[in-house]
Amino acid sequence: MNQVTGRGEEPIAVRTAFAEACVRVALANILPLKVVRPSIKDTLKYQQILASIEEIGLVEAPVVTRAPKQPGQFYLVDGHLRLVAIRDLGWAEVDCLVSSDDDTYTYNKRVSRLSAVQDHRMIVRAMERGVSAERLAKSLALSPETIRQKFRLLNGVCEDAVVLLADSPCPGTVFGILRQMKPVRQIEAAELMVGNRNYTVQFANAMLAATPPAMLAAETKSGSQNAATAGSIARIERELAALQLQTSAVEDSYGPDVLHLTVIKGHLAKWLSNAAVLRWLAKHRPEYLKEFQRIADTEDIATA
Repeated sequence: MNQVTGRGEEPIAVRTAFAEACVRVALANILPLKVVRPSIKDTLKYQQILASIEEIGLVEAPVVTRAPKQPGQFYLVDGHLRLVAIRDLGWAEVDCLVSSDDDTYTYNKRVSRLSAVQDHRMIVRAMERGVSAERLAKSLALSPETIRQKFRLLNGVCEDAVVLLADSPCPGTVFGILRQMKPVRQIEAAELMVGNRNYTVQFANAMLAATPPAMLAAETKSGSQNAATAGSIARIERELAALQLQTSAVEDSYGPDVLHLTVIKGHLAKWLSNAAVLRWLAKHRPEYLKEFQRIADTEDIATA
């Protein structure tokens, strides 16, 4: 408990959300609140977590809360993939951050995921400080060539376009497509992606195909395989016309639908923040729990 004193007022006791120091807990005493599917071990995300822990150790401690009426037992609030990874690595115990609440929703809702640009800058900074591409590759479960490609990601892309896409969920492949355009066209393409909230490779390729030859980079103009044909332009125009028809058809119901989905998502998130509800669903309706978690973890209902 901490004390906060207002002007001319009695001290107010403020309950801290976490214990002041980590607690070492045996893995056998940690009870997960989520069902982790065995197939998760085949995903790139899990392989990267496993490789990172094996290479440099555990960076972020799992979060647990004490199990009521079960001395020495803890519920796992955050860090389910980390727990699976350290079990696979043969650990018997782990240092945990002990929370006073059993809230499992906030940790996933407030995740700040790295964009391709931020990923590139992280790798550039690490390599500038002397970390080799081979060690980075081992820590991130990637090949050294992939690390070098991420290092060169923004070569040939103008700074203004990079700024526009810096915080967007834009895949790295898109920057290779932008590199085939001149800087002015790169900025136009980036603005179109931001305006339409469409950062897909297909959309970037469509803009490249519709780019006049005068706006293409010199090496792109010299490659005949990248030249847009009349047929591809006509196909893009048909697809855009069909998209406009679909957009106008959903305009009337879009607002109410998003509002209803947002309310439902909030209601499910409140359910899933309750440990008793999670345990019941995991025991009696695991298939419902999987879908409820997927809905609650959706960051943006409007684009989901």
